Amino acid sequence: QVQLVESGGGLVQAGGSLRLSCAASGLTFSTYNMGWFRQTPGKEREFVAAIGWSSSSTHYADSVKGRFTIARDNAKNMVYLRLNNLKPEDTAVYYCAADRRGYISIDWGMYTYWGQGTQVTVSS
Repeated sequence: QVQLVESGGGLVQAGGSLRLSCAASGLTFSTYNMGWFRQTPGKEREFVAAIGWSSSSTHYADSVKGRFTIARDNAKNMVYLRLNNLKPEDTAVYYCAADRRGYISIDWGMYTYWGQGTQVTVSS
């Protein structure tokens, strides 16, 4: 079955960096667009970044543009999210997701497969 497993979260001070990883299995990874979303208690899941199946297209939420970078390695079935210059408001559970649509979607409801999430906590 399809599995997406995130890792790399943790506690970091404001201004610090993290790299999140998502390992995919059970799907033809190179045919899926991949997205990162985040969620805090009581709030709706929020789009962070997405990358097309060939890495030719990327899209970022305005709140993370210039600080976060999404990348993928189709040979390793991996997608990454580099988080730089972290702020306390970036604190959330971060999820990776897979979607086979012909375009990148920022709507979490359009993604088919989800990981279990990894916690990122940024202290001030």
